[in-house]
Amino acid sequence: MKSLAIVAVMFTLGVPAVYAQDERPVKMTFSGTNVATTINLRPGTVTDEHQSAGRGSLGVFTFRELHADLGGAPQSPTCSGPRFLVVAGAGVFHFQDGSLLIVTIVDGDGCINLSAGVSVLTVNYQITGGTGRFEGASGALTMTATQMPVLRNAANMPALLVFTGEFEGTIARADQESQDGQR
Repeated sequence: MKSLAIVAVMFTLGVPAVYAQDERPVKMTFSGTNVATTINLRPGTVTDEHQSAGRGSLGVFTFRELHADLGGAPQSPTCSGPRFLVVAGAGVFHFQDGSLLIVTIVDGDGCINLSAGVSVLTVNYQITGGTGRFEGASGALTMTATQMPVLRNAANMPALLVFTGEFEGTIARADQESQDGQR
């Protein structure tokens, strides 16, 4: 009976340690484009499509995302120009081995520097799973990017933007087999 109690305590205390060791840092750089779409993710917002490619600690990838921006956000101490919020969306990373990593947007904001003609964007994501080596993945990523318009529409609003940046955060996978990519 005593050994059964010890095993139960070891299992209870050991499981969190296994999951904590499974959490790994992520850092990936990218470049890509951003365009407004006719898709309406939320009333009163503009939905953009982000497509990019990059590389980093998880390998070479492409990324596609839809996100809803809400203009007219209150000023902040770190932004002297117009500000907007990223209020909804999701994205998918596609890696060379065919694995997918799925993220949903938690929140984000952008600050437009009118004199420099660029905006700085920060978006926080929750990892919600994936396929292949990312099956059962969880964690959090933050994207920081600089955007610059390359084409404007008839109303002189940015229609096509290029941007560069990075994703940083942590990823945890549900099992060791997924972590090692051995499926």
